[in-house]
Amino acid sequence: MIRSADIREWRDHEVVDPKQHRIGMLEAVYVDTATDEPAMATVRTGLPGRRRLVFVPLDDAVVGPGYVKVSHARGQVHKAPSIGTDDVLPAEREEQIFQHYGMTYPPGAEGGRRLARR
Repeated sequence: MIRSADIREWRDHEVVDPKQHRIGMLEAVYVDTATDEPAMATVRTGLPGRRRLVFVPLDDAVVGPGYVKVSHARGQVHKAPSIGTDDVLPAEREEQIFQHYGMTYPPGAEGGRRLARR
């Protein structure tokens, strides 16, 4: 698992799936607002001029030299909810990301955000 202190070091590293298939480049890490632990990452995918950021959970992620291996297959990640490269994740779309990966969505405190970009 990526530790909070290491987050900035892994930006722009390759993200690969369990079979070492390249998914894209790690753009940002989102922490769980309840625990301040890394929960999701955005991965830059697509062709130049058509790039987007897809979300992938960091549960069981493994960090290696120049890459981050996630526990979800490339196909599933490419179909995940996404945002534009200059966009911000709206709070009301967080639940869609969790649902895409079959995860329970626990809303943040007082119904607020569950994910915060670091």
